[in-house]
Amino acid sequence: MKSISSRSSIVSFRLRTIFSDDKSRPELFRTISNRLCIWLCLVGTWHELDVVFNSTWLLCCSAFICRFSWLGRSRRLTFQLTNVCQTNRSHIGRSLEIFISVWRCSASYVGPILVTWFVLQTAACIVGYFNRRQSRQPVAIILLLLIMLQIFGQSFNSVNTTSQTLRIAAVQGGGPQGVLAINTSARDAFDRHLKVTKTLLKQDKLDVVLWPENAIDVTEFASSREYLEIANEAKRLDAQFVVGVTEDAGTNRFTNAQIVVQPNGDITSRYDKVRRVPFGEYVPPGLRSFLKSIGAPVNQIPSDAVAGQEPAVLNLKQTDVAVVISWEAFFAGRANSGVESGGTILLNPTNGSSYTGTILQSQQLATNSLRARETGRWTIQAATTGFSAVITPQGEITQRLGIGEAKVIVADVPLNTGRTIYSYLGDGVFIILLITSLIFCRPVRRTKSQNDH
Repeated sequence: MKSISSRSSIVSFRLRTIFSDDKSRPELFRTISNRLCIWLCLVGTWHELDVVFNSTWLLCCSAFICRFSWLGRSRRLTFQLTNVCQTNRSHIGRSLEIFISVWRCSASYVGPILVTWFVLQTAACIVGYFNRRQSRQPVAIILLLLIMLQIFGQSFNSVNTTSQTLRIAAVQGGGPQGVLAINTSARDAFDRHLKVTKTLLKQDKLDVVLWPENAIDVTEFASSREYLEIANEAKRLDAQFVVGVTEDAGTNRFTNAQIVVQPNGDITSRYDKVRRVPFGEYVPPGLRSFLKSIGAPVNQIPSDAVAGQEPAVLNLKQTDVAVVISWEAFFAGRANSGVESGGTILLNPTNGSSYTGTILQSQQLATNSLRARETGRWTIQAATTGFSAVITPQGEITQRLGIGEAKVIVADVPLNTGRTIYSYLGDGVFIILLITSLIFCRPVRRTKSQNDH
């Protein structure tokens, strides 16, 4: 992500919306379904939730707070505990493995919105189970429904694995973290990735060499020195190169693309990033001058990315592949766009070098595990400074490079055809269902004494 001025966090939604009001335990379970429905309807289109990545932690903390009335009376405590889980523990335990083991069965047919719904409904069931003043029959019914949906997800598979594979090398150049593009030489990242690429041999019999986002930063790629060096490497290895290129696109504008270079030097396919990072790759129209007037460091974002318009797919000699660049992975629709267009695997070239630590990188791994499940595709994540990884259609990580490592992952990746239920349905159906379910929300009368706890 070029010229990222600050470390923007992934959008976080906290369960305090559900448990924010003080109420007795009988009142709590009576109103919880109403609040779940309204909450999900309001945020349905923003479905890349931290609650998916940290589902078990948030579930346990929220249920624990609501179980004990002396904790439940504190409105701020719920917020603080869930915030601790999200910011400090987002990659521990590993929440990724927890997500894979608990929720993997539903992602392929309900997608991220209803995976979130499963998490929240299960939390409500736990609260209801310990609420001894209420019948446990509704809890049993909901739990039975959730279990049946999970079993259905395991038994149904509309994705087929072909006999074909692609031998892919994902190159990670390594280098320091916490570095802004405006403070470094454009050549630095290229040299690191080229050095690692030169360790590959023709005897490796590679089909594709994948470079991360922004590994090449030039005025015009086709006429650049970097293009000639990539073409020479493609010829030496007899492999197609899929490289991340940032090019100038006029005054204070640039493009962020993945470009395919053939062994003979031809440029045969290109995908330009559609989902740009606000306040990272561009400043929203009309805000630059205003923010500058109040002292915001907009000089760290000197130019704006031009959004692409095409489906998220690249054409290779052997097959078409779906591609999502960097944080596009957090939008299920982008990955699905590539699968709809015939992508048999999913590539996620990314550049997180402006961030430090592992929180963002762990979230992206968790997200790509979800994307792999939703699309039924093998997923390759290639990062400049880590993590680079290979993920199965079941969301399991089979290979991963650490932060700062200068190394290559080589994997024989099966090509999958067919589409999951979620890939056919998308998010629109579930958003409509959630909005429609507002009809079934029951008003709950609250007495003055309950409000004055």
